Amino acid sequence: MDKKLLSLLVCPVSKAPLEYREEAQELVCKASGLAYPVRDGIPVMLESEARQLTAEEKLEK
Repeated sequence: MDKKLLSLLVCPVSKAPLEYREEAQELVCKASGLAYPVRDGIPVMLESEARQLTAEEKLEK
């Protein structure tokens, strides 16, 4: 994920910054508790496509 692009993207729900998790190919927002998929290098920033984070995932750094 391009660092410049990541610095521009925010969660569409909470407007909080996102964290890229390469192993899962997801952009994570701890504020909203959502993880947005990255498909073929393109972030899918739709709430309907996001999954809820587990309690453990919310605590991860």
